Amino acid sequence: MPIIDVVKAPDSLTMTVTAEFPVPLRRLWDAYADPRKLERFWGPPSWPATFTRHDMAVGGRSEYTMRGPDGGTSSGYWEFLAVDAPRRFEVRDGFAREDGTPNPDMPSMRMVFSFDETPTGSRVETTTHFPSAEALQQLLAMGMEEGMRQAMGQMDEVLADLTSFAAGHGTMTPVLSETQVRVSRVIRRSVAHVWRAHHEPALMQRWLLGPDGWTMPVCEPAAALGSAYRFEWAPIAGGPADGTPGFGFEGELLASEPPCREVTTERMIGMDGPGTTNELTLTELKGGTRLSLLITYPSAEVRDLVLGTGMVDGMETSYARLESVVLAQL
Repeated sequence: MPIIDVVKAPDSLTMTVTAEFPVPLRRLWDAYADPRKLERFWGPPSWPATFTRHDMAVGGRSEYTMRGPDGGTSSGYWEFLAVDAPRRFEVRDGFAREDGTPNPDMPSMRMVFSFDETPTGSRVETTTHFPSAEALQQLLAMGMEEGMRQAMGQMDEVLADLTSFAAGHGTMTPVLSETQVRVSRVIRRSVAHVWRAHHEPALMQRWLLGPDGWTMPVCEPAAALGSAYRFEWAPIAGGPADGTPGFGFEGELLASEPPCREVTTERMIGMDGPGTTNELTLTELKGGTRLSLLITYPSAEVRDLVLGTGMVDGMETSYARLESVVLAQL
């Protein structure tokens, strides 16, 4: 059991949980910074969490839902108040409704996560600041302490899984719900480099091509919030895609927080009906960047139709080209 101490202090309205692990400090920090690893232990074993957003920067936000064995759900959010990698971060932690908005019927808390090196590895100290004595008693009665013990008990396995921390592990695309899919990949360059490669037309036209045999003659990123973008692809004459009709996508930029997050709409040019909403999040990890793209489709039928086109294979080819060809030269 990694937890070595739990201190409840009613006078200061705090509870501090200290846990130690036989791993380097940066690996422990990355377990919290990387949402794919965080969701493997944030929540008791019978209530695993799925993070649909995780912006680990001041002013950023995380959103997650835990699903129980009977199908019930419990959602929550973090609002990042401070981030000092890899030593400390502070969040406002609260309960959320199904639509992600704060649940006013439940208290929110301030949580401080502090990371330190130890002679045998590293330590994380989690201090929860409750808004009142009533809130402290309410949440403890709901099983908060036992839930944290169970959650932290899963971390040894996560931290020991060296493969999951390796970059270049390929594109993964889990289906989160009837309408949501998350595309994620580790890219071995900095967040700033990956963000730049997603916004400079000259760079995008070198990697955002899918399978071999295509060019990107039209690359017009959105210039500002609310403005439109337009991307078009065409087959190379004499190439493997020669004779295949060209295609394109267009949409609007809904949110932008450089260099960590942006949200856009997307629809195929010439196609009627609703498109998708795409949320891109870039997270700094040791030796690279975790790219996460949350795609929300208008229906399960559209989701399955798009996935059936070979989208994932095309994205992996593009991301591999981005990492090995484009970013390797920056």
